[in-house]
Amino acid sequence: MKKLTSLFLILTNSILLLAQGSYAPNASSMGTTAIHKDSAIFINWATNCTVNRGWQNILDTTLGKASVGNGNSAIGKSGINGTVSLGDKGEAILTFEHPIFNGIGNDFAIFENAFNDTYLELAFVEVSSDGVNYVRFPNYSETQNITQIDGFGALDASNIYNLAGKYKAGFGTPFDLEELVDSSSIDINNINYIKIIDVIGVINNFNTSFDNSQNQINDPFPTPYPSSGFDLDAVGVIHQFVGIKEERLFTQTIYPNPSSGRFTLSFSSKGEKTVYLIDNTGKTIKKIKTNLMEYKYEESLNIGFYLMKTEFKNRVIINKLIVQ
Repeated sequence: MKKLTSLFLILTNSILLLAQGSYAPNASSMGTTAIHKDSAIFINWATNCTVNRGWQNILDTTLGKASVGNGNSAIGKSGINGTVSLGDKGEAILTFEHPIFNGIGNDFAIFENAFNDTYLELAFVEVSSDGVNYVRFPNYSETQNITQIDGFGALDASNIYNLAGKYKAGFGTPFDLEELVDSSSIDINNINYIKIIDVIGVINNFNTSFDNSQNQINDPFPTPYPSSGFDLDAVGVIHQFVGIKEERLFTQTIYPNPSSGRFTLSFSSKGEKTVYLIDNTGKTIKKIKTNLMEYKYEESLNIGFYLMKTEFKNRVIINKLIVQ
């Protein structure tokens, strides 16, 4: 019986591996890129949101437009102010207290309100420096486009790349500005606007949305309700410039950097600081409270990139750490 059980498990795991798509899996699985809303990697959230609603059902406009929530629903931390429903092909434009810049790894994450790992409503993501010229993140969908996914149908997150809504409520879909490094119409170190555009998941129709490979994007359709389309919860910021005055008031230095995993933190001000050592997935692997002007970190670290986030008197400083 044990041998049969083992064989069954091996066959089951093999089938799951074969079924998995090319990209990171859902928020509940190992290897996911989802970032939880409470991760210390987030240093700020969107401060303003304007919404241009889309239809409840773009194929039946007599139903009117989506109406749940408003721009204020997408401001602040995920899970706090509710959500705003964009409707079919609706848009939201979000702005921030300070510009977002291209740091190591992901730079911001977008939160939707999917109630599980498979009921996913998707959206395109674009960024702009000036609010006029926008560049869309390259995006890909490997979901089959033969049979329409109905309004309560399921998607596999591992078939989806760089589309907001890939993950369930409370888990952000991350975006890395490095992917737009060749875009001449934006400054990836001065992003002031993020635009989110609902994907119309209908296939074989002139309203169909396409990915960068010109594949039809299939997601739940229709959703003919006031909460139609992408439900925007929040946008969390990972890399953001703070004011020059604040930088001069409090600074943090790491040396040596790169390091072997042991290093010293040096601070410009006295007083208690809370330091978070964050890996490249957004996970806090160490939280330190110190009153010292210098703090020596003596524990071993794996090779890779890390962020050192320090909170001091309502200010936040982030430095990059390389371990080699």
